[in-house]
Amino acid sequence: MHRIYRGLAGLLVGLTLAACATMEPSAAAPDSDAAAAAARFERLKAERPAELTAFLRAMPKGGDLHNHLVGTIYAENFIAWAVADGRCLIVATQTIAPAPCDAKAGRPAMAEAMKSGDAYNRLIDALSTRNYALREVSGHDQFFATFARFDAAAAGREGDQLAEAMARAADQNIPYLELMDSTGMGAALGLGARVGWDDDLSRLRRKLIDAGLPQIVAQARTGFDAMEARAREILDCAGARPPACDVTVRYLAQVIRTFPKAMVFAETALAFALVEADPRIVGLNFVAPEDDRISLGDYSLHMRMIAALAKETPGVPVALHAGELTMGLVPPEDLRFHIREAVEVAGAKRIGHGIDILYEDRPYELLRRMAKDRVAVEINLTSNDVILGVAGDDHPFATYRAYGVPLTLSTDDEGVSRIDLTHEYVRAVRTYDLSYADVKALSRNALTYAFLAGISLWADPDAARPLGACARDRLGDPTPSEPCAAILGRSEKAAAQWKLEAAFAAFEAAQTKVAP
Repeated sequence: MHRIYRGLAGLLVGLTLAACATMEPSAAAPDSDAAAAAARFERLKAERPAELTAFLRAMPKGGDLHNHLVGTIYAENFIAWAVADGRCLIVATQTIAPAPCDAKAGRPAMAEAMKSGDAYNRLIDALSTRNYALREVSGHDQFFATFARFDAAAAGREGDQLAEAMARAADQNIPYLELMDSTGMGAALGLGARVGWDDDLSRLRRKLIDAGLPQIVAQARTGFDAMEARAREILDCAGARPPACDVTVRYLAQVIRTFPKAMVFAETALAFALVEADPRIVGLNFVAPEDDRISLGDYSLHMRMIAALAKETPGVPVALHAGELTMGLVPPEDLRFHIREAVEVAGAKRIGHGIDILYEDRPYELLRRMAKDRVAVEINLTSNDVILGVAGDDHPFATYRAYGVPLTLSTDDEGVSRIDLTHEYVRAVRTYDLSYADVKALSRNALTYAFLAGISLWADPDAARPLGACARDRLGDPTPSEPCAAILGRSEKAAAQWKLEAAFAAFEAAQTKVAP
């Protein structure tokens, strides 16, 4: 069904693009409300830049496409859940652990350990990058160390995590989340270890299927069902139904790449199977430190794994962490090919981070290809600064823009980094002097390059020119014309983009009433 749907969507693209030739395009120039919003934005930048936070929090932001679900959670919530669930604290390593607890052995119950304000604050620092610069630890090491420390607190709280992510998105006017999640991957790792390796990847896939991969798919889907049901219960979506209940959530199957190759292949096979089986899982991504010994040593093999599985199951969208590296972190030769292989071998439609682009062999050729093929880059400014020490003029943000590579802003792990998406928009504006048109384009890009089902609203996304069927309509109009409504009814993506335009219209109208 996945392949059939994509085939129909492709046919629809052809029909609607053909219609563009016979219909007048809608005006691309901003209306008076948009112009007023842009003028106010420039005044705030020049005169009261602190107010950009309020402006950009209220501004509709299409989505967050690079967001690890477990990394979304703030330390305070992990601590509260650990206390409620009877977890323990290993004091020496500041790690939350399952019961039994033993205070004499340095493993007190969380409820007891957190009675001290100093202990509480130390644990928040240990579970995040807060105050890392005050300790003798790099941002890189502190960031990646946090996950093992809060893993026990996260266990069994998947629905609570989702509710937190949805609530924070709604609070910032973010209508769409693509959350990376590893549901089912533990079972896939075990399956891969049992089946072992085979150089014939097609045959290895068949072995995994015969050994129980479909059963893991079914179990994972049940896990997603339970997580969503719990989140909606917490949010009271059947009763009060707060705005968080209207946030659209899709998932990227998260393959942890720091395991032996047989196990990583099993995870990847599960990811492809989940996308085929469940419309909520819209793509896959490889995660964990790119500079890890196994990640580096098996990088090209991992890209070939994805390519091999794509032949067996075509049409599965791929986003990849690639180029989350910089000089000094790894030998120079490891900076030369990761983004290129992600694009050219694995067929990635989006790149996460992409920091080492200018260290790649033939970087400008690669940049032009990414622009031509519309391979988007998910920009994570705070994460790149903390983990890699790359910020400001050293960041390739401006280079990607200069070459026309589509960009989105994302949080990566907002709870670990103690940020939110609004913070990343403010940081981008103040660092790169972005205009209102620039941030509006970044917001739109989050839906244009999302893996939502269906065709895009835009015939030309850079100019915000809609498909011909909607060309005579005012963007976001609550009563679109019949041809436009037909497109919106058939495409989840186009419908989400239309709603975003309506949200922008309301936001911009409101700016004319804000004083001064």
